[in-house]
Amino acid sequence: MTTLADNTPHFEPPHPLREFWDYFSTNKGAVAGLVIVLLVLLMAALAPWIAPYSPNDTDPSVFLTPPAWQAGGSSAHWLGTDAIGRDILSRLIHGARLSLAIGLAVVALSVVLGTVLGLTAGYFRGLFEIAVMRLMDIILTLPSLLLAIVIVAILGPGLMNAMLAVAVVVLPHYVRITRAAVITEMSRDYVTAARMNGAGHWRLMFNEVLPNCTAPLIVQASLGISAAILDAAALGFLGLGAQPPSPEWGTMLADAREFVLRAWWVVTFPGLAILITVLAFNLLGDGLRDAFDPKLKR
Repeated sequence: MTTLADNTPHFEPPHPLREFWDYFSTNKGAVAGLVIVLLVLLMAALAPWIAPYSPNDTDPSVFLTPPAWQAGGSSAHWLGTDAIGRDILSRLIHGARLSLAIGLAVVALSVVLGTVLGLTAGYFRGLFEIAVMRLMDIILTLPSLLLAIVIVAILGPGLMNAMLAVAVVVLPHYVRITRAAVITEMSRDYVTAARMNGAGHWRLMFNEVLPNCTAPLIVQASLGISAAILDAAALGFLGLGAQPPSPEWGTMLADAREFVLRAWWVVTFPGLAILITVLAFNLLGDGLRDAFDPKLKR
């Protein structure tokens, strides 16, 4: 607060980032999700240095060794080993890099393509909008995992094909969100003023309308990363995603199916990694949605 020459108190508006953090930090679950996401990102970035072993190093002499705190465990392998003696902790750390790369790449591809399609459909309307939205409706009518399986079955199993399949599955959400936001913004006075000043289609779309449509896209992208990680893990579990010996979490679950009754740790720890990471991104997305929604601001 500052005081003017006539001693009238004057309140300065808070910085936008400060205001955003104030609203975001009131959601403790979102803050916890942000901390976990940052820790997972840090773990993925430093994987070659913090992992005790290479993810593909095998040692038949220690196969199916239990965690260190369980009888028969070893402090050399804190979370135990799998059926061919690979260190589970090292594979989880390197798998974080792979799973996060999948989620980020899928969301980046679907956001870019979905934003372009939704922006052009909402701006130009007409037959192009009808064609795009009916295609998105057809994709949405199909079960997402089944559609991803069909796409990977056509293209062939592999990490890149799995990422492309998941991107196609989640694409309609970004198209619909962008189109709805663009239609809303097109009725605003600032768009009419820009058009009266001679702004062309390109400037109206990308300089005036699109920047005001980013908030819902950011929220959906944060939630979409968790969905992409889940779908990629499901494809890996079915043998259609990342292929062995890749330390992708879904592939680790697939490799451990036959040992679930003999060695609980080979299934539990990859499953917990998926659970905690997906939950963290969902909590982060909820916090972003609350912080960006003006109706929830007091």
